[in-house]
Amino acid sequence: MASLGFFGKNYVDRLNQVKKIVCVASGKGGVGKSTTALNLAVGLGLNGHKVGMLDADIYGPSLPVMMGIPAGTRPEIKNKKFMVPLTAHGIECNSMGFLVDPETAMVWRAPMIISAFNQILMDTLWSSLDYLIIDMPPGTGDIQLSLAQNIGVSGALIVTTPQDIALADVRRGVEMFNKVGIPIIGVVENMSVHVCSECGHKEAVFGTGGADKLAMDYGIDVIERVPLDVRIREQTDHGKPVVASPGVNDVGTSYMSLSRSLHSIVQSEDFSDDSVPEIVIKDN
Repeated sequence: MASLGFFGKNYVDRLNQVKKIVCVASGKGGVGKSTTALNLAVGLGLNGHKVGMLDADIYGPSLPVMMGIPAGTRPEIKNKKFMVPLTAHGIECNSMGFLVDPETAMVWRAPMIISAFNQILMDTLWSSLDYLIIDMPPGTGDIQLSLAQNIGVSGALIVTTPQDIALADVRRGVEMFNKVGIPIIGVVENMSVHVCSECGHKEAVFGTGGADKLAMDYGIDVIERVPLDVRIREQTDHGKPVVASPGVNDVGTSYMSLSRSLHSIVQSEDFSDDSVPEIVIKDN
């Protein structure tokens, strides 16, 4: 059983209006986790769901740029405490990137990081959401453990690339979620195959079979493979998620498929919140 720990019951109650909380995670940086989380969230929105997205990377927030929200934009503050989430591409969102200067170095110790994460999660006035997508920071540190042990997370989506060096770190992320009883929704193999922008030739520059081996070892499924396509990077740099970009949404097909698959899995009878640790109060 998980204790209420840092957050406390009143904080947990603020998320009652959110039906499903999904963590997009990886044990390693540089695998395209944030891009996957963004396009998943927008894809769910395009499929008719009410969606919010939280950028949980306090040290390196990327959501403002990826959402195309101008630098310096701040959320409206209500009652001197609560933040009204910003909206872009139909998605409610919040990030430390909206609260600090982009050039500010976040030289904070763990207690300050946890406090900051607590604020942007719990003090944001999310509306009644079908999904809150949380883009987790790399690794298996304090934020991951605090969130996993204290909040009713519906499941975790694991993002990896095919090569062995990425898989070694991703395995630690899977192990963490297994230890705290959060079900794994599935694996996304990002940069699965490179698509040449000139001729369309496909080449597995990072190898093949890595995600399949990970899935087989842990009894989970690879639910989508996303190509390495230069247009995904270009659109993301310009604040235009490729899944919703006219003219290039052919490369967003994988993300639309991912959003449909994720919704189908988390709504299925075999995948319920009953497997999430119950939150109870314990005496010391």
